[in-house]
Amino acid sequence: MTTRPATLADLDGIMALEHASFPTDAWSPAMMGEELASPHGWYVVVEEAGRLVGYAGLRAVRGARDADVQTITISAAARGRGRGRALLTVLLDEAVRRGVHDVFLEVRADNPVAQGLYLSEGFAEVGRRPRYYQPDDVDALVMQLDLRGWAARRAEAAGSLAGSSLAESDAGRGIGAEGPAGPTPTRSSDSATPTTAHPAGSTTPTTTGKGWC
Repeated sequence: MTTRPATLADLDGIMALEHASFPTDAWSPAMMGEELASPHGWYVVVEEAGRLVGYAGLRAVRGARDADVQTITISAAARGRGRGRALLTVLLDEAVRRGVHDVFLEVRADNPVAQGLYLSEGFAEVGRRPRYYQPDDVDALVMQLDLRGWAARRAEAAGSLAGSSLAESDAGRGIGAEGPAGPTPTRSSDSATPTTAHPAGSTTPTTTGKGWC
């Protein structure tokens, strides 16, 4: 599996997944193309064996404290393997790099899989938009993530995992136990989404929180 930044050359593949995943409210090619080209957008795609099986997008204006998860989509055949969470993590990491404090999204009230993913990463429901998704008359749940808290928890978990791995490794080598004297080892150092407002007349979509993972 390969995850890479999306380009306009991916538009046809993205739109094929868009229509398959969101048959009643898919974005138009013009809307998606504008998202891919926008300096405020950051989209990635997932490929397997040369075939596009997922994409995700973040809208994060440079210098702004808020960002929006625009969409996360995994093809039906590739769901249930953690790829949706991996894509969400990629988007949140980019938001951290851009200095974002809070990430917002909207998710369909009838999509418990996506809701469960967002809740497990620390998103909390902060509002509801009745009948937001048309023509299906489905409510949108508005969710918010304290991104700095998310990043701190992730760093703490990574540190705990590294410490556990080191302890296991040390135990396996007998470090700290008495043994034959030997040369002192040398060490070296190696220097590794409130909805965004859009200009009047823009075709860029607002946050939709669409997600099939």
